[in-house]
Amino acid sequence: MARDAVWAVITGMYDAYTRGDRAGIDRRLHPEATIFDSAHAPLITTRDQLDKVRDARPDEGPVTLTAYDEVVDVWDQSALARYTLRVAFEGGGQEIVRTTSVLRREGGEWLIVHVHENTL
Repeated sequence: MARDAVWAVITGMYDAYTRGDRAGIDRRLHPEATIFDSAHAPLITTRDQLDKVRDARPDEGPVTLTAYDEVVDVWDQSALARYTLRVAFEGGGQEIVRTTSVLRREGGEWLIVHVHENTL
């Protein structure tokens, strides 16, 4: 089912993040993906910009990412996923991030073309 495949891309991206697997994250992102990162105000429009944002993040130790309360709609080659993301830090703190991701199917594979994060 397409909905499950879309959700697997989203959760797979967060699994890769918790493993520190940047290449695993990038495999799920379209090469021209745009991102409104929750901790970076300007729109990220290139992979180079994304890498600079990633490299500037403070090392907060291991985190656990849990995506839940998803609503996923699929229309032909496009999909929209809305969900809540819990970011739990090793030191005990947490953030709740309301997230929207847009995906497009290319070559039989779902890729994320836009992410918009909003910390609550």
